[in-house]
Amino acid sequence: MSDEQTQQGVTDGTRDGQARHGVFEGYDNGEQPLQSYTVLAGVFNLIFAVFVLLTKGTGRRLPERGVGTRDIVLLGVATHKLSDLIANDAVTSFIRAPFTELQEKESPKSVDEEPRGTGFRRSIGELVTCKFCMGQWIASFFTYGLVFSPAVTRLIASIFAVVTLSDHLHQSYKALKNRA
Repeated sequence: MSDEQTQQGVTDGTRDGQARHGVFEGYDNGEQPLQSYTVLAGVFNLIFAVFVLLTKGTGRRLPERGVGTRDIVLLGVATHKLSDLIANDAVTSFIRAPFTELQEKESPKSVDEEPRGTGFRRSIGELVTCKFCMGQWIASFFTYGLVFSPAVTRLIASIFAVVTLSDHLHQSYKALKNRA
């Protein structure tokens, strides 16, 4: 095999000029950074495992019957707001900037960005621009906070829940004003 063929095999993800086959066949085209996704999923689960170990090590107890309805609503509304804030707001673009490219500024409040780079950088870009993806991480941290510091967690969640209500009131007022 020539050096040129070997180099081609390295750049196109093949080995010895042969296409890869197996469990990732059909995904191994460079567009889906599966290894980076695996690392992110591993980090997410590692954080959960550390949380569980810390609860046992500190004598804290996990809720036996889960989280109460009031906390679910509070944390759900707060997660909605915080995930949208992180994934879309212009004011938090500094968090996303190392992993994204600005496409356009949609409004003074919101920007449109696309993940950039490859591998882990691109995966982080996809995570921080997706409010649904961020929601899972944020909901987890809020839930962990309920176990370790419920008062502080509820206070922080309340701030984001109040902002969510305020946002909806602003939008409703704007819609009614435009209608009149």
